[in-house]
Amino acid sequence: MEVQKVQPRKKKIVMIITLSVLVLGIILYQLANRYLIKHVEMTNALSNTPSTVQSTELSTTEEDYNADDWSYTSDTKSIQIKKVEAGTSANPIVYYVADVELKVASSLKSAFANNQFGNNITENTSVIASENNAIFAINGDYYGFREDGITIRNGEVFRDNPARTGLALYEGGSMKIYDETETSADELLEQGVTQTLSFGPPLVENSTAITNFGNVSIDSNFGNRSIENSNPRTGIGIISPNHYVFVVVDGRSEESDGMTLTEFAQVFEDLGCTEAYNLDGGGSSTMYFMGRVVNNPQGKGQERGVSDILYIN
Repeated sequence: MEVQKVQPRKKKIVMIITLSVLVLGIILYQLANRYLIKHVEMTNALSNTPSTVQSTELSTTEEDYNADDWSYTSDTKSIQIKKVEAGTSANPIVYYVADVELKVASSLKSAFANNQFGNNITENTSVIASENNAIFAINGDYYGFREDGITIRNGEVFRDNPARTGLALYEGGSMKIYDETETSADELLEQGVTQTLSFGPPLVENSTAITNFGNVSIDSNFGNRSIENSNPRTGIGIISPNHYVFVVVDGRSEESDGMTLTEFAQVFEDLGCTEAYNLDGGGSSTMYFMGRVVNNPQGKGQERGVSDILYIN
């Protein structure tokens, strides 16, 4: 009689273990599918990048210029980069400011990792920049981490799923923060938008730094989380048409704690920006110039792969 009682008990345990393993396997696959497995929707995505345009058309990369480790000057553009050490000995902050003036708005471009559009497709900022003959680059909005937002790059529409407050760059060299849910990609194209970025939050509007970031959160691998605390940062601001400011903040290291969003917004206001917008930060925050990474990504000098960049060529 005892043997007969034990057998059903063993079978029940085996069934429970089998179901548990099956459920765990499904969860792990879903996580891998969401965050690791590449989903390529389009190859040769941007038709107007160096990888898809004949070299005879790439005149901007062959212009006469003067440059050193921190500056580049030509008839069509000026890039001046400054390293700033701020904060206190107990709370050190290191950040990099790139002041960029362009004669031609189209010198500011976007590029995708592997020139492919989709999810979980990544390369280091420096690799994407090098592949596109970039003089200067920063990481973008990591569009490939999510499936919503409006994504227009170099005048081409890739995604039209309004979700948040976005940033639009225009063919005339201006920049505007806008509500994605109140428009569409086609309407933005008609208005002359060449690039959109979907991350946020806005940092400066009408020349005034925003300060109420208490409830701001972003998508992460484990749901939404606050990004107000000190972190590495990447952002873009504008002073006047075709006069941009790019700022990258190091963080999570002994040399630099990073910045809160409030501190980051104040930097852009102090630099004279009329509008500024927060891009993907943390381990993604990278500034590239003339073949080298300027800042200290992840506090270890190790870049993290990203899905896209903004660059100057």
